[in-house]
Amino acid sequence: MPTKNGASDEQEPSHAPTPAPGTLMVDLSQDRVGEFRGEWCGKWSLRPVGGGVEWTVDPQDVRPAEPIERLRAELACANRRSRGELL
Repeated sequence: MPTKNGASDEQEPSHAPTPAPGTLMVDLSQDRVGEFRGEWCGKWSLRPVGGGVEWTVDPQDVRPAEPIERLRAELACANRRSRGELL
């Protein structure tokens, strides 16, 4: 329904801005941290920190990682590397 200034009361769906590649994001549907790789057909592609198999997620199910979540993910990657699990 239009208001006095001609604008509609209905709001457009908000779309999260596409993050820069490499940005650490939290996949809320799986409760896991991944590195943003890109967008394809409306889905965002994430991969585990330090490499691995990518997965896709809806942008509304993702949020930027908090500093403590980034630290945990990077520490887990460093531990895997020290054990020889990552090159």
